[in-house]
Amino acid sequence: MPPKTAKATRPAAVESRFPRNVSLKGGKKVELRLMGGGDQARMLSFAHGLPADDLLFLRRNIAEPAAVQEWIDDIAAGQSLTVLAIDGEAIAGYGSLHLNPASWMRHLGEIRMLAGVPYRGGGLGRVLASEIYATAKLMGLRKLTAQMTLDQSGARTTFERLGFKPEALLTDWVMAGDGRTRDLLVMAYDLEGLTDTVDV
Repeated sequence: MPPKTAKATRPAAVESRFPRNVSLKGGKKVELRLMGGGDQARMLSFAHGLPADDLLFLRRNIAEPAAVQEWIDDIAAGQSLTVLAIDGEAIAGYGSLHLNPASWMRHLGEIRMLAGVPYRGGGLGRVLASEIYATAKLMGLRKLTAQMTLDQSGARTTFERLGFKPEALLTDWVMAGDGRTRDLLVMAYDLEGLTDTVDV
C-alpha cells in the first residue's frame, strides 16, 4: 500500500488524479502517485542506481538521507509537489513541481524530472512532464520553467516537444560537484499554450 502523502494545500482535483496506472512504450505499465513521507528509503535506492553524472546536476544530492528528508519537508510545507512513477516497489522516475516563494513570481512553477536508466527512451519523461503540466494548471500557475545544462540534450528534447522555448542562457551558472562549471539553459512556456496530453 502506498505511503500516506504529505498534507500540503493543493486542490482536490490534483489529489483525485492519483494513484493511477499508465502505459509506456512497449506496453510497460507504471503507477503514478504522489510522493510522501514514507518514500525516503525508496528514493535513496533510486538515487543509488543512477549514473554519477546524473547526480552532478541535481539541486539536491538525493543520494543523501538528509537531502531527501529536506525534499519531503518541502512537500509537507506546500513548497513543492512530486509525482512518482512506481514499477513494482521501486521508483522508475519522478517529476516535481516547485513553487516560487517570491510573491511577485507566484505565478511561476519550475518542473524537474528524472527517469531511471532502464526507463529512458520509453516515454516516461514525457508522461511525467505532462502530469506536472496538468497539476500546475490545476494549481492556478500561469507559466512553467525548466532549467538544464546545455549538454543535457535528452531533457531539452523532452521540453521542446512540450512546446517549451529557450528564454535565457547563463554562462558558467552551474558548478558540479567536481568543481567544473557549465552554462545553464532556462526554458519556459505559458501554460495556456501547452497540450493536456503528450503522446508516448
